[in-house]
Amino acid sequence: MEITKFVYWQDMNMWLGYLEEYPDYMTQGETLDELKENLKDLYQELTSGTIPCVHKVAELEVA
Repeated sequence: MEITKFVYWQDMNMWLGYLEEYPDYMTQGETLDELKENLKDLYQELTSGTIPCVHKVAELEVA
């Protein structure tokens, strides 16, 4: 089982969120469970190569 972190919040009647590793790609759901399912689908698309030129977040040691 693979685990990834996500950021989410409720805005009016919708739940919004994005995968921490891919902050440029947001999704939404009417419930928190629907948001989680949409995030799983988005993860599959981002990691499968379906979406071109995917932006990612990484760490860089500078000192």
